[in-house]
Amino acid sequence: MQEASRTEGARLWAEAQALARTAQAVRGGRPSRVAPLLFFTDPERTPRPWETAARMPPGSGVVYRGFGRPEALAEALRLRAVTRDRGMTLLIGRDADLADRVEADGLHLPETALSAAYALSGVRPDWILTGAVHSVETALRARDLDAVILSPIFPAGGASASKPALGVEAIRMAATGPSPLLALGGVTLDNAEALRGTRCCGFAAIGGIVSAFWS
Repeated sequence: MQEASRTEGARLWAEAQALARTAQAVRGGRPSRVAPLLFFTDPERTPRPWETAARMPPGSGVVYRGFGRPEALAEALRLRAVTRDRGMTLLIGRDADLADRVEADGLHLPETALSAAYALSGVRPDWILTGAVHSVETALRARDLDAVILSPIFPAGGASASKPALGVEAIRMAATGPSPLLALGGVTLDNAEALRGTRCCGFAAIGGIVSAFWS
């Protein structure tokens, strides 16, 4: 355990767990159904996401985003096998049919589809539901979700590269809303400490997770 504690992945996981414990205490001891550390996949930046998932700790999670690609089913099935083996959760981005086919643990909704959360929570109460939000105002309005994921918090790559960073203060404001909140966008081991005291219950990342767990 002493050796493991020195790895970047273990340190990133410890930061996420600490945020989850603090947020749970603030919310009256109610545990979140959402893993405090979520790996978001991206076809361009993470072409073999199951290899990164296989290095992540039990209790963490993956959000697979297939974007309707023909490879989506095969990739999601590989991730389902890895996440089951490691005791991790698997959420599928947007595609409820794909989530059903691979027996995922839930669904991640884009901001444009947050209104579907109410119906989904009734039809599939077993599913973990998360939703993407990109402003404090939307986070404060979002309901019927197990967590909202606010982005981008820090300068980010990929599709968020052109979006201005919202900053840590946005988390503090958004975390007062009805749904638990995770931070996404440019989160790395170098800046994760800045999330302490914001009441977010964890964070999600792409490059920051790949870098930490392959170090």
